Amino acid sequence: MSAVNIEIIKELSNLCAAKDATLIAVSKTKPVELLQQAYDAGIRDFGENKVQEMENKRGSLPNYIRWHLIGHLQTNKVKYIAPYVHLIHSVDSLSLAYEINKQAQKNNRIIPILLEIFIAAETNKFGFSEEELIDHLDIDAFAGLKNIEIHGLMGMATFTSNTLVIHREFAGLKQFFDKVKATYFSDKPYFNTLSMGMSGDYRIALEEGSNMIRVGSAIFGERDYSKKL
Repeated sequence: MSAVNIEIIKELSNLCAAKDATLIAVSKTKPVELLQQAYDAGIRDFGENKVQEMENKRGSLPNYIRWHLIGHLQTNKVKYIAPYVHLIHSVDSLSLAYEINKQAQKNNRIIPILLEIFIAAETNKFGFSEEELIDHLDIDAFAGLKNIEIHGLMGMATFTSNTLVIHREFAGLKQFFDKVKATYFSDKPYFNTLSMGMSGDYRIALEEGSNMIRVGSAIFGERDYSKKL
């Protein structure tokens, strides 16, 4: 088993501190031993793509970890993470928001969420279009959901080596974030999170205004998807 990159953790932690940003260590497919190493190095926020994987790891790791669900979330899986999830980044439909609210109510919680916005060229990514989200906000579609709090937006840039494209997509999402905040959430101080940037583009994301980055392979090494936990 390889070790986590302690120097990268220090570098990322310092960079995020300077930018007033939060570092999420994306630990999907990685064994609990590596997560424990990252925890011992100071990481407290971990991101998982799959509910079952998060469930499997949670019981073997410290209770102080803040668990982030960053992958596509099916409505029938929400009930498993509702008792403890710290933040759901990938809310990409009204039906999912309604289910999170329902499960949060059952657990006597208010669950923070981010609304995922589709900004990339690839069609296999999820998220609201900007127009669709504005339509929902105009009719107060989320108004009755008292057991969730919309803390901001999340987006994933196109997977490309063309940094101009990535800059443009992130800059566009930051502009949209500012518009949504000013128009619909100006009286909600908790609407303050823009989650964008991963291992390959987190520096660009921070330059363009991200205050939450999701970094996996730079910390844990490349993933081997042939191994199952």
